[in-house]
Amino acid sequence: MAMDLRIVLLGAPGAGKGTQAQRIAEAKGLPHISTGDIFRAHLRDGTDLGKQVQAFMAEGKLVPDELTCDIVAQRLGETDCSHGYILDGFPRSVPQAENLERLLTAQGDRIDIAVSIDVDDDAIVERLSARRSCPKCGAIYNLRFSPPKQDNVCDRPECGGAELVQREDDQEDTIRERLRVYHETTEPIVAFYDERGLLSTVAATPLSPEEVFKEIESILARTVGA
Repeated sequence: MAMDLRIVLLGAPGAGKGTQAQRIAEAKGLPHISTGDIFRAHLRDGTDLGKQVQAFMAEGKLVPDELTCDIVAQRLGETDCSHGYILDGFPRSVPQAENLERLLTAQGDRIDIAVSIDVDDDAIVERLSARRSCPKCGAIYNLRFSPPKQDNVCDRPECGGAELVQREDDQEDTIRERLRVYHETTEPIVAFYDERGLLSTVAATPLSPEEVFKEIESILARTVGA
């Protein structure tokens, strides 16, 4: 049975939020809510919200806070979120965090805990720049942590020995720009939740994903009894 638990997962691009959010969701019986997944679903289904998102993306613009918050609010209103959820990729700015706080307060709810996965920038650059993907099936490999069986070739037989590629957003210059934007725009959310006494931090640079998950489980048990 799912428990009443509302978690915000924070961290820079490449810190491992998605992986940890999925593990926590499975362990606690909670929905994993990723704004990226929500946007893609709206785009795929051609909803009115999806059309608005598409218009901003087509112009190379970020989706405005107000629209992002409307989309997340709609998702949080679905029945599977009645006992809680894990937010991954939202909020991305202090105005979004403030909007979420107002929304939950109006519903008589609140975020129970914000967990920040802290990884050094250089470690993130090293990790992400080693990622490769298959252009046919989309499978993702990491040359350091989860390499293909054959150098630079997808493992899946149906891909016929497809050569792996490095995505543009996994190149070092692009990664460092994403990190710069994170530190400028998203990192202040860490202070936002710290001021409210809701923040716990995992120093994840030297840890494996399994060790990070154990740390998060320990934090949840210690702080919210989960």
